[in-house]
Amino acid sequence: MEWYWWASLGLICFFGFMAFTGAPYLPSKPKDVRRALTELYPLTARDVLVDIGAGDGIVLRIASRLGAKAIGFEINPVIAALAMLLSLGDERVGVYCRNFWRVELPSDTTVVYTFGDSRDITKMYRKVEAAATTMGRKLAFISYGFDVPGKKPSKTIGAHHLYWVKPLHPESRDV
Repeated sequence: MEWYWWASLGLICFFGFMAFTGAPYLPSKPKDVRRALTELYPLTARDVLVDIGAGDGIVLRIASRLGAKAIGFEINPVIAALAMLLSLGDERVGVYCRNFWRVELPSDTTVVYTFGDSRDITKMYRKVEAAATTMGRKLAFISYGFDVPGKKPSKTIGAHHLYWVKPLHPESRDV
């Protein structure tokens, strides 16, 4: 009976952590992700995809299979450990248990993927916009499930929306 108590406590901590951080775990459908990364924004070996809230890493693994380098940030240590385990041996995948709001995007980032929510999607877009400004070039931003208020997507396929995020200053190299 003791294992039942520990399992219950573990589940309470797991879901309590998600409720406290506002970072829900909702697994992505591989078919939808594959379609987004081949039709909406066709990934190539030149791409570096960053997944905000990487969850179990399915987006990262699909991006890697398409030849891209893939970096995921997941705040929940249990889910980050799962993503790391499922991605073991894949040299193009990196999973980090970090708070996305406290990290800088890698300088070679070309596309940012997120399953944001209506509360955070604008803040995510602005963070990507700040990164585009720092890098001096536009970045692709793929949002699954939520539109960015006040922005028109370049393309939409199913529930995935592609935005081209331009640097805020006109001196950019790639406008």
